Amino acid sequence: MKIDGVFSGGGVKAFVFIGALQALEEKNITIGKVAGTSAGALFATLVAAGYQSKELKEIFLNVNIDQFLDQSQISSAIPFLKWLTLYKTMGLYRGKYFENWLQSCLEKKGVKYFSDMNADQLKIVAADITFNRVVVFPDDLMRFYHIDASYFPIAKAVRSSISIPYFFRPCQITNPFSGQKSLIVDGMILSSFPLWLFEERSDADYRPVLGMQLTDPNQYYYNKKIKNAIDLLKATIGTMRKAHDTRYISKQTAEQILFFPVEEISSTDFSINRKEKESLIIYGYQRTKHFLGEWKYI
Repeated sequence: MKIDGVFSGGGVKAFVFIGALQALEEKNITIGKVAGTSAGALFATLVAAGYQSKELKEIFLNVNIDQFLDQSQISSAIPFLKWLTLYKTMGLYRGKYFENWLQSCLEKKGVKYFSDMNADQLKIVAADITFNRVVVFPDDLMRFYHIDASYFPIAKAVRSSISIPYFFRPCQITNPFSGQKSLIVDGMILSSFPLWLFEERSDADYRPVLGMQLTDPNQYYYNKKIKNAIDLLKATIGTMRKAHDTRYISKQTAEQILFFPVEEISSTDFSINRKEKESLIIYGYQRTKHFLGEWKYI
């Protein structure tokens, strides 16, 4: 059975996706088209490149993700300088190590550019904070930036999508005709869960969509109690991050979403140890097996 898949953002919590993919493989369910934001974009990309759960488990259990927090040489030597330079760099970490690492992983599968994949096989969501818009790679590269998507590195698109503001430095895209520069950051600030990318499809393209979301389902229905200015600020930020996605979530589409409410681990805990990684993978596997046992599309 073939389905389409959507992976949400959620930082290191995304280790649960490895277990989820294992459970899908055991049911002989394969993913055709795939989309994702932030950490979800990373796993969507690796799935689209042809990685299986066994390979992903081997890779992520052994990789030290602390290495993704790369600094300049001078900041590494004098740690407090990264805070002094934050005003200009707009991010504590460069993200270059991550981009090079991902490119190496993709090249092992013979993939580097979007042209190395089937058309519409992979969609990566980010946010252009210069022009206040959601960006979908590769679709919007020509429309917004006059860049040929065929030869745009997939690793750069994913690096753009994981650019957590102030944590990783924003990526930059320059329009070759106008010279206009755009700063691209983590897609989670506008669309953490891009289920909407599969909303309109022809009958010929139709197949079940499985969304994998790293939060509790109540986030879409919870009535917040706003009693003071702090509550107002939190609610405002939360609405900014979730309203776009919530518009496309209904009781019907919620049946197509596999929720992983991981609360005990922070999204940016890059010091996560092997035992914690394994625990997340097992949790993803068990929750997915239970979900598939009741999923009406099987």
